[in-house]
Amino acid sequence: MDNLKITVFQGYLFWENIDKNLQNISLRLSGIREKTNLIILPEMFNTGFSMNAETLAEPMNGKTMTWMKQTAHKYECVITGSIIIKENDKYYNRLIWMRPDGTYECYDKRHLFALGKEHQTYTAGDKKLIVELNGWKICPMICYDLRFPVWMRNVDAEYDLMIIVANWPERRALHWRSLIPARAIENQAYVIGVNRVGHDGNEVYHSGDSTCIDPVGNVVYYKRDEEDLYTFPIMADEVKKTRRALPFLKDMDNFEIV
Repeated sequence: MDNLKITVFQGYLFWENIDKNLQNISLRLSGIREKTNLIILPEMFNTGFSMNAETLAEPMNGKTMTWMKQTAHKYECVITGSIIIKENDKYYNRLIWMRPDGTYECYDKRHLFALGKEHQTYTAGDKKLIVELNGWKICPMICYDLRFPVWMRNVDAEYDLMIIVANWPERRALHWRSLIPARAIENQAYVIGVNRVGHDGNEVYHSGDSTCIDPVGNVVYYKRDEEDLYTFPIMADEVKKTRRALPFLKDMDNFEIV
């Protein structure tokens, strides 16, 4: 397990404008000045958090998937974020884990945001995704999932890094800033949350507050209110040292999610 270089993009998202978002993100990513292993984008990074799936959804071979393949290849790294996908006549808020060779994995958001009527448009997933990168086991999640610690529990130390991509509104930013450190401490893993900034098409303001918290709760990265592209390392030894000194994970309760 080697140290990882992570690049996060806390972006302003143009409402329901796929082409403009992809152009803007491409422009911003051109500012990357060092080799990175992973680029993390927000939830629904090409549209904003929209329920207009009938108009905006793409197939798994659509333009955004093509863009992700090209971008991962260009920067020789993994790129991840969620997009609206139509598959078998159903709509999904689907996170894509795109590798530089064009292979990919998917995670469909399990907890759909009923307050925003997300459950009336999208189909929930029922499977966690654990992927590997440079010896790290990584568990990506989407926004509202953050509120459900049982779903995020690090059973049998199955991950070393958790990622949460989001469109989390500023009015509940205190919850975001509180829950991410809690997930890191209780699961003895790095947790990276990547949010958007600015107003969406419903005039909901997003303050970003994108962050990285280490396994003992220290802040590695934090940014509020501004669009930001930032690259930073996370350290393999921090995970190993924490779990050696404080072997709490072995004492967790056994459970099964049904």
